[in-house]
Amino acid sequence: MPIYEYRCNDCRRRVSVLWRTFAEVEDSAPKCPRCGSTNLTRLVSRVAVVRSEESHLEDLADPSNLAGLDENDPKSIARWMRKMSKEVGEDLGPEFDEVVDRLEAGESPEEIEAAMPELGSDMGGDLD
Repeated sequence: MPIYEYRCNDCRRRVSVLWRTFAEVEDSAPKCPRCGSTNLTRLVSRVAVVRSEESHLEDLADPSNLAGLDENDPKSIARWMRKMSKEVGEDLGPEFDEVVDRLEAGESPEEIEAAMPELGSDMGGDLD
């Protein structure tokens, strides 16, 4: 069942029209569901792709996502960390936000680790 988007030239609204079949699209004129007008212009719709979490994580591991990352620049690391956290889509907690804020302010990972020794205690590791 195709759904097409149109601009109604009478009420000036963007509308979606659900068709029962592709043949119906070819044989019928679209009608604005808001004002009933048939004076519509078809628009190019956005495409959404549903992907699995595994597929999404594989893309994050792609080395091309590291383009522009300068491991010697705390601000560059912070930008990369913010980008990756948005991609993951989960709240990583106040500690994450504090670390990124400190990196954006120019603090080095070593300085942050010294100021926040409890950071790596849950994972048994350190920041670098």
